[in-house]
Amino acid sequence: MTAADAQQAPQTPRPPTLDPPPVEPDPEPQPTVGSKVGNGVLWSLLNTAVLRLGILVSGIALARILTTEDYGVFGVAAAVLIVLHAFNELGVSLALVRWERDVREFAPTAMTISVGTSAVLYAALFATAPVICDLMGSPTSVPVVQVLCVAVILDGIASVPSTILNREFKQRTRFFCDALAFVVVTGLTISLALSGAGAMSFAIGQVAGNVVSVVCYLLLCPIKVRPGWDKAIARELLVFGLPLAAASVLTLSVMQIDKFVVGPIAGTVALGLYMMVFNQSSLPLQIFSEAARRVSLAGFARLADDKPQLEQSVARGVGLLVAGALPVCALLGCYAAPMLHIVYGEQWVPGAAALQFLAVLGLVRIVLFIGYDLLVALDGNKALIGLQALWLGAVLPALIIGTHLDGIRGAAIAQATVATLVVLPSFAIVIRRRGVRLMPSVLACVRPVVGGVLLVASTIVVRSVFTNPWLQVGVGGLAAAVLYLPVVYPMRKMLPGKASA
Repeated sequence: MTAADAQQAPQTPRPPTLDPPPVEPDPEPQPTVGSKVGNGVLWSLLNTAVLRLGILVSGIALARILTTEDYGVFGVAAAVLIVLHAFNELGVSLALVRWERDVREFAPTAMTISVGTSAVLYAALFATAPVICDLMGSPTSVPVVQVLCVAVILDGIASVPSTILNREFKQRTRFFCDALAFVVVTGLTISLALSGAGAMSFAIGQVAGNVVSVVCYLLLCPIKVRPGWDKAIARELLVFGLPLAAASVLTLSVMQIDKFVVGPIAGTVALGLYMMVFNQSSLPLQIFSEAARRVSLAGFARLADDKPQLEQSVARGVGLLVAGALPVCALLGCYAAPMLHIVYGEQWVPGAAALQFLAVLGLVRIVLFIGYDLLVALDGNKALIGLQALWLGAVLPALIIGTHLDGIRGAAIAQATVATLVVLPSFAIVIRRRGVRLMPSVLACVRPVVGGVLLVASTIVVRSVFTNPWLQVGVGGLAAAVLYLPVVYPMRKMLPGKASA
């Protein structure tokens, strides 16, 4: 057959080829809320642990450079600043975490409220600082207060971008910002203290560090926020935030009212001792609870409509926090005197009488802060105001009586007693009434409590056998690890990575 014949011959039809449909690539798996929370907790814990370790080391150096009176003067200024921080942004930054709307819609208005309120507060404080310091029994603190509290304006600028970083679980970015600020704070504070600047070294160093952190937050925030104004959004923000701001003021007033009582009654030197040991008792809270709180509110808020999952999330968080913090608090309380002697020097040993009880307060505060975030996620703003008012109303008379009767030791006993016997049960009742069962959280704490009992029993034996402070701390720490770790080791499956495995 020729080529022409082939062209004229009938063609046998071929069956149509059925090409397989194009395979769509699998969409890239999106991280779940649980994985975001888990990663956020780990980075936040690393951030907090590293920075707090650095603060501890720098605090040891400063304690050996400065006097107890210097600490008392700084304590007055720090107490005032902390209370201002509670109210300077009127609670509106929490809307950035709690609301599911596009954050770009309301962040500019939130920043305007935060910065404006902070500036007004600082102006009022600058004018009234002499009166405030006189009432606290430390008139020499006025210039330190006026310098240190510049930080309230810087915090007003930083509150929105830093909260957005928390909302997006970008704790690795916060680690960079906070680490850089810490280097500036520590280096400048120690340098000024060595040059004889006294309590003012704390104030200048802290403000310089805040400037660094503000710049970092603004540059690295994934959403570039500038001040703006929308009247309707401002009204929504204030309706949401003012109850939370009031609750925060009450919360921090509760934690700072002791400085306002101890200073006038016991004097600036006693206040310096009290400030030192109070800071030591707060280390577990700062390391464990603050790390978790950067992501707990966002995580609880997204699980608020799923009560079983929320209960398990709360139980896991409480169990792990108690497991980590309980041995630290127990060791601080049981070895208070030898620890202060070894680490800070002989001049701080009288503070051990208060540290024994403040360590108990530190552990209770960790649980209470988780309860606070849980109630915020459940829209329990009004209930929080009532709880904090109850706490303040109960602790103030107890502090006055305790300090008059037994100085800083009496103040510490008053704090620990009210928190444990009045406030903690009250939080539990309110949370339970909102439909969240707490028995899973109680069961999650069984192992840490058993381990803690064994740890405390070991300290009784160690302190009866050894009198040397170095041996007490060294042998006691080893005994605590041997007894405590095997009891809580099975709880490793509650860690975020293990829990999802």
